[in-house]
Amino acid sequence: MRFIGSIIEKLQRHPKRIVFPEGTEPRVLQAARQFFSLRLGVPILLGDRTKIKEAAERLNVPLEGVRMLNPNYFGAMMVAMHQADGLVSGTNEVTGSVLRPLFQIIKVAPQQTTASSCMVMEVEDTRFGENGVMFMADCGVIPDPTVEQLADIAVSTAQLARQLLGTRPRVALLSYSTKGSATHPSIGKVQAATALAEKSAHDKKLDAEFDGELQVDAALVPEIAARKIPASKVAGHANVMIFPDLNSGNIASKLIQHVARANAYGQILLGLDRPAADVSRGSSAHDILGVAAIVGVQAVEYGKLYPGAGQALPGE
Repeated sequence: MRFIGSIIEKLQRHPKRIVFPEGTEPRVLQAARQFFSLRLGVPILLGDRTKIKEAAERLNVPLEGVRMLNPNYFGAMMVAMHQADGLVSGTNEVTGSVLRPLFQIIKVAPQQTTASSCMVMEVEDTRFGENGVMFMADCGVIPDPTVEQLADIAVSTAQLARQLLGTRPRVALLSYSTKGSATHPSIGKVQAATALAEKSAHDKKLDAEFDGELQVDAALVPEIAARKIPASKVAGHANVMIFPDLNSGNIASKLIQHVARANAYGQILLGLDRPAADVSRGSSAHDILGVAAIVGVQAVEYGKLYPGAGQALPGE
């Protein structure tokens, strides 16, 4: 709660409108109620008005301050048309059902070629990441990223970490090898992506450190990093971890969430023209609230993350 508490405080200063397409889902109703009660902005529930009211009555959740409209692709259209500042969905939908309308209606941001996602994990042991907070990507969108996509994922995740944490991102591009301890085409891809990410970050004037290829223990544990790569500014202190493919990213994020009992917030979508998130079907109301708060904070200065993104329509 340390991390998400700070996010909630930021959003209370700049409340936003978040649309929830799954309006009858009990966890969404509870999260929407908390979103309003915490003065984070206006939650908009999509769905059949009567069914939403019936579900809210069963849960004893008051609907004061919560607006209701009809669903379908409507949520993505609302965000695209600036009738909402961000979208959170996925509690009852597979990833494809959430992403399809976003990619068709909102699409990628200007100057971006890659849409991906990241998980924000908060563990009890504050020695890891940034006081226990770690950004992990891509855990939900691109199965086997190219060199260019992997570099884009690294830079986009670093940008989000910089916005939410307010500190310098230390980005580790992960592999089963550390600095040539093994050879394989997949390792070469990570090495090339690291170099490309460094160049892209420099061009974007993003203050961040990148290193790769690194094994995950070398990325997170100072004692191991000191033995393997003592000169690295990232090794042993990484707060952003970039996985070589979706298999490893998704597996690792769920392992940390359940085995380490971490607070998990995601998937936060990266590279889109407007803020959105695809939450897990296993998410709790607390998880959904945390994701909605992150999406809201993204919306506060989204143009800084992606210049030219989310421009207001004429007359707005």
